[in-house]
Amino acid sequence: MSDASKAEARVLAVVEASGQELRRHRKYEWREIALFAALILPNMILIVVFAYWPTFYNLFLSFTDWDFVQPSATFVGLRKWQELFESSEFYTVLWNTLVFTLFTVVGTLIAGLGIALLLAQKLRFSAVVRTLTFAPHMIAGAVVGILFLFMFDPQYGISRMVFEWFGASSPQWTATSKWSLWAIIIAYSWQRIGFVTIIYYAAILDLPHDVMEAADVDGAHGWQKFRQMTFPLLRPVNYFMLITSIIASTQAFDIIATLTSGGPGYSSSTLTWSIYKKAFQEFDIGSSAAQSMVLFALLMVATIFQVKLSNRKDS
Repeated sequence: MSDASKAEARVLAVVEASGQELRRHRKYEWREIALFAALILPNMILIVVFAYWPTFYNLFLSFTDWDFVQPSATFVGLRKWQELFESSEFYTVLWNTLVFTLFTVVGTLIAGLGIALLLAQKLRFSAVVRTLTFAPHMIAGAVVGILFLFMFDPQYGISRMVFEWFGASSPQWTATSKWSLWAIIIAYSWQRIGFVTIIYYAAILDLPHDVMEAADVDGAHGWQKFRQMTFPLLRPVNYFMLITSIIASTQAFDIIATLTSGGPGYSSSTLTWSIYKKAFQEFDIGSSAAQSMVLFALLMVATIFQVKLSNRKDS
């Protein structure tokens, strides 16, 4: 065999070996893709069925008129949205939601962080205080609402006793529009503080001890140590608690249902309660769906803003 033939045979052998290796690599890639699809497909189906599909279907319902009685919804275009934005009740509910969210989120975060800092000092009876602080979070919201309904009773509740100590009469917490929103803010905050405290307490205990000891050696104590060391190190926890607290506050329902039922009038109605009322008391599914989409948009905007702010500060 000539040298040219030998060289040609070697080239053909190399090409054939490369082709076999390429086929094996492609076969391996398809196996990896099939395995990945088999693992992720069930989760994707659940997410699409129980998350994305309800969202898009709810958006469709916001353009319809339906009362649960008719066999199908009637498409009415933007009429429900127009009625929503022309209604003064909607803006009252929206304002109540913003006030409720602001005071419950800021109040519980500040109070929870303060209590967590005290518990981290390892004082006497800290374990008992920790248990008592977290206990309200384990109570169902409906039970909390009933509990505060008795506590806020102007005739026989604890509220009457407290106000009498200062020579004043207890306000009509749940019967007047002036105090009803503050009643659900107080009840919800009392239940929520325990959860916030435990999260912050665990985060404080997990702070790097060498950094905190170095701060003590450098003479940083009290407010200076908290402002310059503790609070900056808690930044990831702060963002996590801020986002989850906003979402949780907008989902408050059972306390409102048992304590004020959104009244008097709309004075203590939030978007969550108004969505329920429109759908299951007034049977106006289109308006309820439109309000749901407004709440969804507000939560999306708040979450995106917080994530971008977090990424900017981390960078």
